[in-house]
Amino acid sequence: MAIGSVMVDIQGAELTKDDEEFLKNPMIGGLIFFTRNYRSPNQISELVQAVREVAGGELLLAVDHEGGRVQRFRQEFTRLPPLARLGTKYEDEPLEALQLAHAAGWLMAAEVRAVGIDFSFAPVLDLDFGGSEVIGDRAFHRCPEVVTILAGAYIEGMREAGMAATGKHFPGHGWVQADSHLAIPRDNRQRRAIMEEDVYPFKTLFKHGLDAVMPAHVIYENVDAHPAGFSAVWLQEILRGELGFDGVIFSDDLSMEGASVAGSYALRAQAAMAAGCDMVLACNNRAGAIDILEHADLQPSTASSQRLERMRGRNFMNRGALLSDEYWREAVESVTALV
Repeated sequence: MAIGSVMVDIQGAELTKDDEEFLKNPMIGGLIFFTRNYRSPNQISELVQAVREVAGGELLLAVDHEGGRVQRFRQEFTRLPPLARLGTKYEDEPLEALQLAHAAGWLMAAEVRAVGIDFSFAPVLDLDFGGSEVIGDRAFHRCPEVVTILAGAYIEGMREAGMAATGKHFPGHGWVQADSHLAIPRDNRQRRAIMEEDVYPFKTLFKHGLDAVMPAHVIYENVDAHPAGFSAVWLQEILRGELGFDGVIFSDDLSMEGASVAGSYALRAQAAMAAGCDMVLACNNRAGAIDILEHADLQPSTASSQRLERMRGRNFMNRGALLSDEYWREAVESVTALV
């Protein structure tokens, strides 16, 4: 059975009857969890199980759990540092920073997997140019090579914990100052500069099997008039064609202001899929998600479904086993020292 093309959310810490009916829609292929859905590890594990029972176990379950400002589950989860701490460490002690990046990726992924969630949308591969508050310390570093090296170690850690990696926000959100959650950012740099700097971590990590990308809701004015997530130039010509990427393309959240240029929610979803996305995210607006489900024609392709299958979590270690694991204790001690 093909995986549906839409990833949605729910409002609370347990399923309502409305949620149960909603999640049975065959167009829904994924669910993303937020802080409002979390009370404790036991509670989120039970919610995950309830969701899988309702949806027949087919949904991909995700979360944004990067560390720093963007960590959805906190109480009884390890407090993770922002990725920039690893970049700072690299400047003085590169070998130790690589070890810490691997440990941080493993620790994040192992704790998320232990409650039954397939993957976190991580890591951020944007460059920290110093002007973007929404990216800022979510980025490893300013230097593309340093970002690539640290992200590579982080991704290796994620994979060891059974989690696929998603690089964001292609081709790079770090230059623009505007927050695409609240505005429609425009990047006026030339294509060559973007490809040589921002795209470098993505294209290099593609060669090492990066599983997925999430495009930015940013208009790169000298490349295409559409935001990258709605641009066939960026997603098909450059990402799939020129760079040879064969992983999953997730849209960023269609409720963000940066997506509003495409019109209604249904039109946003259709535009993203037509541009080349495999799955679209419609979060924090149930009416918008329903508009997509009722009015958008999003038939999942066989190729998209096959790619999405690769995002399922592997090597499940339950929380009890994890908390008694010696490597987990060592990782907690070393990684939290960076917070």
